[in-house]
Amino acid sequence: MALRLKKCEHIQAIESVRKPLDYECEECIKTGDSWVHLRTCQSCGITLCCDSSPNKHASKHAASHEHAVIISAEPNEKWMWCYIHEQIARY
Repeated sequence: MALRLKKCEHIQAIESVRKPLDYECEECIKTGDSWVHLRTCQSCGITLCCDSSPNKHASKHAASHEHAVIISAEPNEKWMWCYIHEQIARY
């Protein structure tokens, strides 16, 4: 039998998923930097680079703004992540 984790309250609170407006890191564009993958904040809708990217803008944003949940902004990926509980969920 597979163990099922209850979704954390931050993920449960997402009523509608905020999709990325553009396929770019809003901070890397300002400095001419590159990114690996993109994530979209579910609190404010900003799209930023992942932790595999040199600048790690998404996790820095989550920590400094206390915005817990992001989604993958990658095409055909439908998952979200809670930074606080380190939990992933499909949507």
